[in-house]
Amino acid sequence: MRFLISVLLAIALGVGLYANLWLNGPMDMASETLDLSIEPGSSPREVAQQVQQAGVSVQPTLLYWWFRLSGEARQIKAGSYELERGLTPKGLLSKLVRGEEALRSVTLVEGWNFRQVREALKKADQLSAASAGMTPDEVMEKIGKGGIPAEGRFFPDTYTYAKGSTDLALLKRAARAMDKRLDTAWAQLPPQSTLKTPEELLTLASIVEKETGRASDRPQIAAVFLNRLRLGMRLQTDPTVIYGLGAQFDGNLRKSDLQTDTPWNTYTRSGLPPTPIAMPGRGSLLAAVQPAKSNALYFVARGDGSSQFSATLDEHNRAVNKYQRGLP
Repeated sequence: MRFLISVLLAIALGVGLYANLWLNGPMDMASETLDLSIEPGSSPREVAQQVQQAGVSVQPTLLYWWFRLSGEARQIKAGSYELERGLTPKGLLSKLVRGEEALRSVTLVEGWNFRQVREALKKADQLSAASAGMTPDEVMEKIGKGGIPAEGRFFPDTYTYAKGSTDLALLKRAARAMDKRLDTAWAQLPPQSTLKTPEELLTLASIVEKETGRASDRPQIAAVFLNRLRLGMRLQTDPTVIYGLGAQFDGNLRKSDLQTDTPWNTYTRSGLPPTPIAMPGRGSLLAAVQPAKSNALYFVARGDGSSQFSATLDEHNRAVNKYQRGLP
C-alpha cells in the first residue's frame, strides 16, 4: 500500500510538473506572428481548434481542457488577435479573456474631403470595404444618416479597429464623433451670431479649416467670414471654388474658374455654400462660434503660414502688394 501511494504521489507530482511546464512553456508557431479570429458564439472547444488552425502547434484537446479547468472558459471573448512567437498556453488564455485584440488604425486628416476619406479607408490594412460601389448618399443611408450630405460629417481623428471590421462601421463612429463635437460647439454659439443652424456652423468651420495656414489665425479668419455674412458681402473664398470644380480642378486656379458658377462658388453666389467642403477639426468648429473680436473683412497669406488681416479694401490691396507681389 505504501508503495502504491508513493507511486501515485510520484505520478501526481510528475503530472503537476509537466502541466506547469506546458502552461508556462512557449508554443510552437508556424511564423513569428499569427492572426487568430474567434467568431462570436464559439465554444471553448471550437476556440482550441481555431488556435491550432491559425498555425499554433498544440493539441486542441489539451488546450480545451486547460480552458475548462481554468474556470475562465466562458470569459473568452470573440475578436481578432495577433499571436506572437513565445506565447504560452497560460498567456494565450489571459489574452483571450482580457480581449486583447490586434487593432489597426487609420487617420482621417483635418481638411480632407469625403473622397479623400474613402481613399484612406480603401487603403487601410485589414479594413473590409463594405461601402465599395456605394454612392455618398447610399453610404449615409447605411450608417443611419440618410438625407444628410456626406461632406464634412466625419470627425478627423485616428480610429482603431479590429481586423475584418468594415469601413461603414468606422464611418458610423466618425459620424457620431462629429455629431458630438458639433453639438458641443453649437452650445457655445453666442445669441448674436449670424449662424442659424448647426449645419451652417459646420459649413463655415470647413471653410475656416481650408483657409487656415496657422492654427492661431482660425478665430480671425472666422471673424472675417462672419463679418462678411453679417454685411451681406460675398465670402469670395478660393477653397469653395476649388471644391465646386471637383475633378476639373488641375491645381491651378484661374480667373475663369472664379467666374464659373457652381453652387459652391462664393465669388458668384452670396452666403454660405450648400454643404461643407471638408472635415473641420475641433479648432475650426470652436473658432466659428468663438471668433476674434475684429472688424476685418479681408486677409491675405504672408507666405509663412500666417495671414495679414485688413478692415478696408485699401489696406488689403497694400497687403497684397507687399506679401503677394513683393512691392514696397
